[in-house]
Amino acid sequence: MSTALTQAARDLVDRPIIATVATVDHQGRPQLTPVWIDRDGDQLVFNTAKGRAKQANLDRDPHVAVAVVDPDDAFNVLVVRGTVDATREGADTHVDQLAKKYLGVDEYPMRQAGEVRLKYLVHTERVVMQPADQASSAGS
Repeated sequence: MSTALTQAARDLVDRPIIATVATVDHQGRPQLTPVWIDRDGDQLVFNTAKGRAKQANLDRDPHVAVAVVDPDDAFNVLVVRGTVDATREGADTHVDQLAKKYLGVDEYPMRQAGEVRLKYLVHTERVVMQPADQASSAGS
C-alpha cells in the first residue's frame, strides 16, 4: 500500500481535470462533490467556501476519498483516501491559482461578497492508480 503519488498520478492531477471528493453527511450517507484539484508535493489540495455542505461534512468527519478520471482515457484513474485539514491561510490565493489552472484567469471570478474560502490538504492514507496500459492488459 502506497501513500505517495506516482509520476503518472502527479501528471494527471496537474491537468485541469475535475476531481470528485467523497465526504460523509450528517446522516452517514456518502456525498460526492466535483472540485478543482491540485497538489502540494504528493498531497492533494482542494478549496471550498465556508458554509457549503462539504465544509460541514468535513468539520464533522475529516475522512475523504478523491477520484480523478482522465477524460481522454477512462481507465487512467487515481483514487486517494485519507483525512483532511482545513485552513483559511492562503485559501484566497489558492482559489485564484485554481482559477488560473481551470479557467485561464488570474482571479477566481465566482467569489461572492463576504465569502470565506477554505483550503483542504488531504493527508493520504492510500493511493490507487490504474494506468491505462495496466487496465487494458488486465482485461486480456
